[in-house]
Amino acid sequence: MKKLALYWEKHDQGVKCLLCPNYCIIHEKYSGKCRKRVNIKNILYTENYAETISLTLDPMKKKPLYHFHPSDNVLSLGANSCNLSCKYCQNYSSSQQDCTTKNVSPELLLAICLEQSIKHVAFTYTEPFTWYEYIFDSAKILNKNGISVILVTNGYVNINPLKDIIPFVSAMNIDLKSFSDGFYIDICGGKLKPVLDTIEFSHSKTHIEITLLLIENMNNDTKELNMLFSFISRLDKNIPLHILKYFPRYQMNMAETNETTIYNTVNMAKKYLNNVYAGNVKY
Repeated sequence: MKKLALYWEKHDQGVKCLLCPNYCIIHEKYSGKCRKRVNIKNILYTENYAETISLTLDPMKKKPLYHFHPSDNVLSLGANSCNLSCKYCQNYSSSQQDCTTKNVSPELLLAICLEQSIKHVAFTYTEPFTWYEYIFDSAKILNKNGISVILVTNGYVNINPLKDIIPFVSAMNIDLKSFSDGFYIDICGGKLKPVLDTIEFSHSKTHIEITLLLIENMNNDTKELNMLFSFISRLDKNIPLHILKYFPRYQMNMAETNETTIYNTVNMAKKYLNNVYAGNVKY
């Protein structure tokens, strides 16, 4: 479903998208890196409005959110798009490739929540900020009906769109992939600073938790990890951090992260932070 996009401007080569730090210059009939924001006669439209890859009731802890209504369930849905291109993407079949979707309008989403007495909706699985217009419309009517909105995000968004939507967001889990700009550039197709800016801005505006997917010999350098933990600690020592185990996916086939590495990293993080959790391990 096409809808006029937000956050863009005319450009001598077509249009320039201002939603995320990719700042895609999009020629007519082409889309940006996220694959779903398309230039039609030099007007930017979103092609994935209300189109979800899934509609599932999940435990809140699966997001993972351990300090936001952890015993509740949450209705989860997601877009068929992403604005990063992580070589180890765990959900690449829906984030990096086109797949089947179904239409769930904001009004239908609200009706489902009311009918099933659902208190929370999470925009998750891929990158919610590439679904901005749909989430913005949905969040407003969900909030009016007492339903909280959650974003499970890579945090790769520009500050103005973030400022506009965050009043409607009750919680976020932000994926901080590394504390190395080189890792973001080479492995994820992005940059570190915009993610740090998102975390820094969001932590005082809504409830946030942070996820780090740990890959041995890639983003577990001791010095960088200490910098990462210190960054979070300076904001708030009580921000929960989830350290997850990497499994081979997409374009990376190196061995899964050793569980001892996860445990050791958790213990390292606990020197800085009060709430650190291991994921995908027997802990």
